[in-house]
Amino acid sequence: MRRIPVTTIGILMTMCAATAHADVVTDWNQIAIDMLKAANVNVNPWSRSMAMVHVAMSDAINTVQGRYTTYTAKLSAAPNASAEAAAVSAARHILIQLLPAQRAKIDEAYADSLARLPDGAAKNDGITLGERVAALVQADRSTDATNAPDTYRPITMPGVWIPTQPPSFAEYAQAKPWGMKSADQFRPGPPPPLSSALYARDYNETKDLGGAKSVKRTAQQTEAVRFWTTGNGNFLPSWNQVARQLSAAKGLGLAENARLLALLNMGIANNYICDWDAKFHYNRWRPVTAIRNGDQDSNDATERDAGWTPLSTTPMHPEYPSSAAIVAGVSSGVLESVFGIGSSQILTVTDSADSRLQRQFNSIAQMAEEQRMVRIWGGIHFRNSLEVSEQMGRKLAEHLLSNIMTPIR
Repeated sequence: MRRIPVTTIGILMTMCAATAHADVVTDWNQIAIDMLKAANVNVNPWSRSMAMVHVAMSDAINTVQGRYTTYTAKLSAAPNASAEAAAVSAARHILIQLLPAQRAKIDEAYADSLARLPDGAAKNDGITLGERVAALVQADRSTDATNAPDTYRPITMPGVWIPTQPPSFAEYAQAKPWGMKSADQFRPGPPPPLSSALYARDYNETKDLGGAKSVKRTAQQTEAVRFWTTGNGNFLPSWNQVARQLSAAKGLGLAENARLLALLNMGIANNYICDWDAKFHYNRWRPVTAIRNGDQDSNDATERDAGWTPLSTTPMHPEYPSSAAIVAGVSSGVLESVFGIGSSQILTVTDSADSRLQRQFNSIAQMAEEQRMVRIWGGIHFRNSLEVSEQMGRKLAEHLLSNIMTPIR
């Protein structure tokens, strides 16, 4: 798989067609990724947008085919409508609402998709159905609090200076999750005490391996850090990339692809809500703060390094839990539920900016493990956070799989 330019819809469709067994769902998965990149949407809003697109497509398709329960759309069954036209129409209307500046490119992709479908009443009914489903998804998320004002209150003492850059998307800590009662439904227990042996173990591991000048980190580990920590370019889209590859190899049908990608992106979106809830609840310091204050943690096994800096840029939000590990856990859980744990297929992730850069993995688990470990090798997380967060992600996946878009018997 190689990078698909956002500026040439014809090339995009050619590449989609080159992927075995591609359908409108996998086509619009890539189109959505490209449109979000063109609009410079990333991290939290990226995950929300992708979930909206894929929930809309899945609900539209299942209003026609009735294979799985719908999430927002409780419309009368429309068995005579075109499921493909409904999915394309739903995706188009969500993206236009989210990315109005990209409308011309979105409409070009839309016209190309519709041109591939036979004209007639089924197509027209599908287009109308997709519009209705998109409106329902938009209404459902209009009150999700992701656009609430940023009222984060910095923690300090009166008159004492602290860094003044605000945290990233603090409002997501109070946002409405997908298919859950509340953001704290799977909130983990607290991180280990600073005085504990477990904290010292993690402190010293990250200090040794994650420093900008580390002599213990291997060249291969450094290369992995560089690949996975270039903003949002590779980390989140990677799970959509491998989902499409696994789907093509297994030959999943339209409704199965719609459900798979909807659950995957709902899980990723829930990460950015549930993780932010826990992050700002515990407010745990990052390694750079911890290591430069190693003489103040009441732990004799941690030695301060006054000039320590991490290899990766430290994100502007608290350390515990880890978003990367939650995403790895929830994505692995969703994908393994469909494709199994022991899949031997080679998975290829291509850099979003340079198609010459790729990483290959022998399994879903191997890819998830590397995405977790680069947070230690990059010096921005502790091991216990990654372990706890991976299990948190698994719980999010299990909840979605058991309760959302379940098979209709």
